[in-house]
Amino acid sequence: MIPFLKVKGIRQRWLLNSISILVMILVVVVAAFSLIIKNYYDSSILTDMESKARMAASYFSTEASSYNYNSSGDYLTAAQDYVSSFEDGTRIELQFLNPGGKVIYSSNGLTLSGTMPGTGDITQVQSYQEVATWKGVSSQTGERITAVSAPLLYNGELVGIMRYVTSMRLVDRQVLVMTLVAVILSVSILILVYISNIYFVRSIVDPVKNITGIARRIAGGSYGIQVEKKFDDEVGDLTDAINDMSLRIKQAESMKSEFISSVSHELRTPLTAITGWAETIMSGEARDEGDVRKGMGIIASEARRLSGMVEELLEFSRIEDGRFTLSVEPMDIKAELEDAVYTYHEFLAAEGIAVYHTDCEEEFPPIPGDPDRLRQVFCNLLDNAAKHGGAGKRIDTAIFPDGNEVVITVRDYGPGIPPEELPNVKYKFYKGSSTARGSGIGLAVCEEIVSRHNGELIISNAEDEAGGCVVEVRLPTGT
Repeated sequence: MIPFLKVKGIRQRWLLNSISILVMILVVVVAAFSLIIKNYYDSSILTDMESKARMAASYFSTEASSYNYNSSGDYLTAAQDYVSSFEDGTRIELQFLNPGGKVIYSSNGLTLSGTMPGTGDITQVQSYQEVATWKGVSSQTGERITAVSAPLLYNGELVGIMRYVTSMRLVDRQVLVMTLVAVILSVSILILVYISNIYFVRSIVDPVKNITGIARRIAGGSYGIQVEKKFDDEVGDLTDAINDMSLRIKQAESMKSEFISSVSHELRTPLTAITGWAETIMSGEARDEGDVRKGMGIIASEARRLSGMVEELLEFSRIEDGRFTLSVEPMDIKAELEDAVYTYHEFLAAEGIAVYHTDCEEEFPPIPGDPDRLRQVFCNLLDNAAKHGGAGKRIDTAIFPDGNEVVITVRDYGPGIPPEELPNVKYKFYKGSSTARGSGIGLAVCEEIVSRHNGELIISNAEDEAGGCVVEVRLPTGT
């Protein structure tokens, strides 16, 4: 773009750049075309006149010399007769000059006898006795002319000059007409390109303006609104990205609202139980030792659940602000899984849920990982299996190798997860249609921990008739 012009807006910059470049190209093309045409005509006329001049000189040096001329006067008379019989007088003037460069005779009488043109072609013939050319402006008419002179020799001496002269006015006019046609065509091309550029730029700028407006509305809180897609190109891809972002923000905000509501409810429930039983015990209404023990047990249980929820929220907070770290060390993955299963075995048995663990006879080499974090994953998966699949009264766990990976599976025998909810279950705050207790961030934390171990967390529904949900954790062995 021209450096001293500061133009705002894509439309103005595009048009200025493209039109400026096109104008420069067209100016160069028209100028080159005009110059080429002019040189072509000039060269053609000059070649034709040189041919005529050489023929005249050849005629008098060969053929005319074979006639019986008794003197140079007879020779000159023959030359004058040659001039008077010249047939192309309307286009070219044929002059006969004496050796001194004075016009003796003209084929059309435009140049008066006795005139001395004194141009370069004449002086060159006088000096070198060879055909010479000259281009310039006539001192008589002021027109641009082209002249070709040829020497007339008699017995080796210069006795006259045969000079062909033509006006370039018609040529200049023809070149001007063709240049004007080229200019008109160039202007037409410029207009067409300008119109097409206007349409093309509008097809980019207008959708971008629309997208900008929608983006501002999204920033203002209007989540979920969509941009109309008009083109299947890069702008269309941007439109799809904005629409997808808008929907995802809407979903995230919806899940966030549900999360706040859910967490508020989840926190209120244990707090209500703790407060209620604490007040009952403190007031002395629970006189029976069994009731007191029951109340204290409920207080302890709800306090543990409350502590677990708070810890879950803290973990999520660490993930969000980048403070989530791992303490990686060589670890026995089988032992960590067995500890988690053993920890939950009695608790789940009290709930009427049986846990069946399938061990692998093959020993695994120590793998790099954070034992506490991975045990947290296993416990969370067991807890989820109990909450969401407890109706099946059974949980299966297993560990086995698969190439360079170790695979841990946790399966429940509950109703499973609706297929439309499967892609979203690992998103933070997502609870889906489940009515089970929870904040909706447990699997998001598990996903983060597993991915930090360069592993993969896969959730699917069991394909056999027993049904249920299968969670698969795949971790690299580091070998």
